[in-house]
Amino acid sequence: MRDVRLLDLLEGQWNRVSLAQMEALGYTRREVSDRVLAGRLRAVHQGVFAGRPFLEDQHGRWMAATLTAPESYLSHGSSAALHGFWDRRGPREMVTRPGSGGPRRLDGLFVYRSLTLAGNTMTVDGIPTTTPERAIIEMAPYVDDPGLARAVREALRMEKTTSEGLLRAVDDHFRRRGTRRVLRTLASYAGLPVNRARSGAEVRALMVLRNAGRPLPRLNQKVAGEEADLSWLAEKLIIEIDGGPFHQDVGEDARKEAVWRSAGWTVRRVPSDVVYDAPEQLTALVPTT
Repeated sequence: MRDVRLLDLLEGQWNRVSLAQMEALGYTRREVSDRVLAGRLRAVHQGVFAGRPFLEDQHGRWMAATLTAPESYLSHGSSAALHGFWDRRGPREMVTRPGSGGPRRLDGLFVYRSLTLAGNTMTVDGIPTTTPERAIIEMAPYVDDPGLARAVREALRMEKTTSEGLLRAVDDHFRRRGTRRVLRTLASYAGLPVNRARSGAEVRALMVLRNAGRPLPRLNQKVAGEEADLSWLAEKLIIEIDGGPFHQDVGEDARKEAVWRSAGWTVRRVPSDVVYDAPEQLTALVPTT
């Protein structure tokens, strides 16, 4: 019976199985070793085996990488390749596990640690992996500008993500290296000159306003000595986008708003969620030209 369960497990895992899984089925380590010596299993990583027929297929390699330790998720370029929008193969697969610390080369893999995996993982073809948005952010510090632009373009073209999804992910991961590069890449792809953008919600706001035919604002420029998110000189209008990684200090926001109002400016505040989920509320605040 355990051999039948083992075959079922191999069939559902691209012909790969871990030592821990075999022990859970009732195999001893000696029995596993005997199967390797008899040629019925082949070790592909420490504690991970391939079953017959021994095929060097990419899905099998990805699956094996995630079986090397509990809660291992394919990540970075490996995740992007699994999702289908990255085709540059590296010498090692990349996985991320819960925890902290820098990347390490372990057992033929690049192993990363993260404290922010929750909500950023999924399963594709039975393989645990980070989401497309997270994969792009993971890749950003390590690829050149053309490579990042291509990954973003292909992920959007293949509908693996959306501009809104990527911008939200940037805000969720704004402390990670590379998020500003993703922001600039996505803005450039959308044809928006937003070098001063500091959040995904700001870029999304510009997209919404442009698509609605509203005049585009100045971005993160000083008004009456205080920096405003979105400002229109002719209308003397300021819109502040609250929430996300910025505007954590309510008292400071109130102080700046008082300065602007004293200078004769109209100030409106919009939650960042509105920019994504109810953009018509944003456009209603901006007069047409």
